Amino acid sequence: MFWNNQYSPFHDKIALKMPIRALIRTMRPVQWTKNVVIFAALVFDRQLLELPGLLRTSMGFVLFCLISSAVYIFNDITDIEADRQHPEKCKRPLAAGELTIGTARIFAIGLLAVALPLSYLLSPAFAAVSVIYFLTNLAYSRWLKHIPLIDVLFLAAAFVLRVMAGVVLIHVERFSPWLYVVTTLLALYLGFGKRRAELALLPVGEIAHRRVLNGYTIPLLDQLITIVSSTTIIAYSLYTFSAPNIPNNHIMMLSIPFVIYGIFRYLYLIQVKNSGGAPEVVLVSDRPLQIAILFWGITVMISFYVK
Repeated sequence: MFWNNQYSPFHDKIALKMPIRALIRTMRPVQWTKNVVIFAALVFDRQLLELPGLLRTSMGFVLFCLISSAVYIFNDITDIEADRQHPEKCKRPLAAGELTIGTARIFAIGLLAVALPLSYLLSPAFAAVSVIYFLTNLAYSRWLKHIPLIDVLFLAAAFVLRVMAGVVLIHVERFSPWLYVVTTLLALYLGFGKRRAELALLPVGEIAHRRVLNGYTIPLLDQLITIVSSTTIIAYSLYTFSAPNIPNNHIMMLSIPFVIYGIFRYLYLIQVKNSGGAPEVVLVSDRPLQIAILFWGITVMISFYVK
C-alpha cells in the first residue's frame, strides 16, 4: 500500500506551502489542448480571419478551459483513493497530499462561479452547452466512466459538445455536419486507444483500481480501434470532396494523407511504443505527430483561405 494512502500531517504542510502550484497542476493545463476543437466552426466556416468571430471563439476557449478544469478537480476528488493506488496518478496533487480536498473543492466552485456567468454574457447558447458539458462530465466522473463502452462514448460526446460550443458562438453559414461525424469517430478512436494503452501498461493486480478496464480485453479494443480508425478515414475522405463548403477544386483531398498518417502514428505509439495512455500528452510530445498535424493545418488553411 502506498504511503500516501495514509493520512499524515505532512500532507497538510505540503498543501499549505505550495497551494498555487498544486492548484495549477490539478487544473491539468496540458488537457486544454482538447478544447482547441472549439475553433473548428471558425476555421471550417471560413471566419478565422474575421476579428469579431475570432475574439468570441477565443473567449469561449478560455472559459471552456476553466470549466473543464473544474471538472478535472471534481474528478480527482471523486477518485482520490483509487488514484493513490495507481502507479502514475498517485502523483496528482490531491492523491499525493499536496492539496487538501477542501481547498480543491472551493477552487473548483470558484472557477465555475467565474466561468458560467461570463459564458452567459458571451452567449446564452454557449452557456447552455457549457452547462450540459459540465453536467455530462460530472455524471461521467461519478458513474459512467465505470461502464465499458459507455465510458468512451461519453468521452466522444464531450468532444462533440466542444465543437457545438464553437458553432453557437458565431453565425455559421457553411459549417458541414460531416465534421460532427468525423469528430465523433476520431474521439472514439482516441478513447479506445487510451483504454488499450492503459490496459497494456497496468499490471494485472493494478487493473482492479481502474474498474472499467475489467470490461475490456486487448483483442476487443484492437477490433474496436480497427473499426473506428477505418471509419474515421472514410468519413474524413468523404468530407473533403462532398461537404457543401469545400472548395470546388477538391484541394482539401490533399489533407487526407496527413490524417491517415496521424491515425497510423497514434496506433504505432500505443501498440509498439506502449504509449498513448494520455493522448493530450502524446500530442505535445511526439514530434512526427506534430509535424503531420502542422502540414494538415497548412493544407486546410490553403484550401479555405488562399484563392
